[in-house]
Amino acid sequence: MKPQTILKATLLFAAFASFVASVSIYFAAGDDILGRLNGIYVGVWVPSILALGAFLLTSSDRKQGS
Repeated sequence: MKPQTILKATLLFAAFASFVASVSIYFAAGDDILGRLNGIYVGVWVPSILALGAFLLTSSDRKQGS
């Protein structure tokens, strides 16, 4: 397999796992406000992981194109 394919799969898995963890933490907290905030905090990781992936894939494309 190509390294880019492995990177894409890993990043998508990490983003999905973060999403599932966020929802689980949020709803497991019940009425605890700090627990819900922890769920929201973990949920913020999803776009961060995807942005990191876009950055890494774009930079690797530029290196290969040069």
